[in-house]
Amino acid sequence: MRFAAIADIHGNCLALEAVLADIVAQGIDYKNVVNLGDCFSGPLEAGRTGDLLLLLDLVTVRGNHDRYLIEQQRAAMHSSDAVAFDQLAERHLDWLKKLPFSKVWRDEVYLCHATPVDDNTYWLESVTADGVVHLKSRAEIEGFAQGIEQELILCGHSHIPRTVKLSDGRLIVNPGSVGCPAYDDDQPFYHKVETGMPHASYAIVEKTAHGWAVTFRQVSYQSSGHGTACR
Repeated sequence: MRFAAIADIHGNCLALEAVLADIVAQGIDYKNVVNLGDCFSGPLEAGRTGDLLLLLDLVTVRGNHDRYLIEQQRAAMHSSDAVAFDQLAERHLDWLKKLPFSKVWRDEVYLCHATPVDDNTYWLESVTADGVVHLKSRAEIEGFAQGIEQELILCGHSHIPRTVKLSDGRLIVNPGSVGCPAYDDDQPFYHKVETGMPHASYAIVEKTAHGWAVTFRQVSYQSSGHGTACR
C-alpha cells in the first residue's frame, strides 16, 4: 500500500492544487489520498477549495474548524471561520456535515484530525504556560492511542510534520499543513506555531517489508499575495 496524506488546507486552494499535482507526479492517484480535515477556514479561497474537494471526493475526516462552520452561528465565529463561511455554499456545508470524526481506512490506517477523543487537542505536542510548543512525552502520546488496533495512525491539527513511533511499534504521522505553515492560538495558552518554511506540506506513506515508511514532501507554489493567518 502506498498513499498520500494531506491535512489543514485552510482554504488555500493554490497550495492544494500544487500538492495534488505533486501527488500525481509521484504516481499516486486520488483514490489513494486521505484528507485529515480543517479544509476551509482562513482568509483565502474557501469556496474554490470546496468545489475542488467535492469534485475529488477524497477520503476525509472532519477537523475542528470544519465543525465550527456547521455548529456555530455566523456571529459567534472567529474571523477566519467567518470569512470562509461567507464564501461557502450549502453544498459545501452539507459535505462537511457528512464527514466522520474519525475513520479506519482500508482496515489498516486510523484517521483523525487531532486526537481520537477531541478534535481541538494536539496529539503529539504540548504548550507550556509561556507559549513554548514541544513534543509530548511518549506516555502522554500513547495514552491517546489506547484501543486503536491499527499499526498506522494519522493525525493533523498542529500543522507540524512529524512521526512518532510508539513503544509497541505503532507509528503516528502528522503530514503537516497544506495551506497554513504558521498560525497563533490562545488555547491552552497563547502560542505560535511556525514550521519555518512557506511551502505546502504533505506525506507519502508506504507499507514495506520492514514496516511503514514515511516521506515528507514540501511543495513550493505561487502565492496569491493574501495573508495566511488561519487561527
